[in-house]
Amino acid sequence: MDDVKAAVRKEMTEPATADRDLPLTASEPQLPDFSRWGEIEIKPLETVRRITAESTATAWQRVVRVTQFDEADITDLQLFMAGHAQAVKAAGGKLTVTAVLMKVCAEALKRFSAFNTSIDVANNQIIYKHYIHIGLMVDTPRGLLVPVVRDADKKSLIGLAVEIADLASRSRNKKITPDEMSGGTFSISNQGGIGGTGFTPVVLWPQAAILGVSRARVESRYIDDDFRPRTILPLSLSYDHRIVDGADAARFMRWICEAIERPLTMYL
Repeated sequence: MDDVKAAVRKEMTEPATADRDLPLTASEPQLPDFSRWGEIEIKPLETVRRITAESTATAWQRVVRVTQFDEADITDLQLFMAGHAQAVKAAGGKLTVTAVLMKVCAEALKRFSAFNTSIDVANNQIIYKHYIHIGLMVDTPRGLLVPVVRDADKKSLIGLAVEIADLASRSRNKKITPDEMSGGTFSISNQGGIGGTGFTPVVLWPQAAILGVSRARVESRYIDDDFRPRTILPLSLSYDHRIVDGADAARFMRWICEAIERPLTMYL
């Protein structure tokens, strides 16, 4: 998201104008005149929407994307979160599945370094980053913003929960800075609060992967010779197949699922 810096800075101080329309390219065909068939209304793309359109189009063209799906049983995690919610609230944050997943993903990225890289096709190189900065998709009235939690692997779960709450709030209130949306090495997109059973998130080039989170559901699972209600969380990992093979993606997802199914007291 480094390319949003100047555009978002301008958006902070003035409204969108008509001259910011997304430019046509050689590969973008001219649209028909829709007014031939009925009444239409034309509005200019606001800056955030324009940048989102450009960056996702770039990602779609440059990333050889594959999506891996898995599920995690978060029944015990919910009990853990309920037991520690007040401690996190007292620190100024909110203990959420997103915060837990960010901590777990930060640990996973240290063990599966390919997911924390970028590919340099022109020079036949893979760039391994010795830092872990995780971007968080935030739904705002202006569109999608992706603030970045820097050095996520070095922060406690409480620290991450506090920082996530702060970044999300400032993103929605136009107080986030362009520098706070740059340098991400991996991203998380949590749509569980809205709904959905699964989706294929777009990898934010030049990152190598992104984790998608959908709405948890309660279903019956056969455990210890009996059916029991369990809360199941659907996860989807989109990754650049030029860097990551399918088997490694499956292992990465299994590690994440098994980590959030274990007691997480160590992460506080």
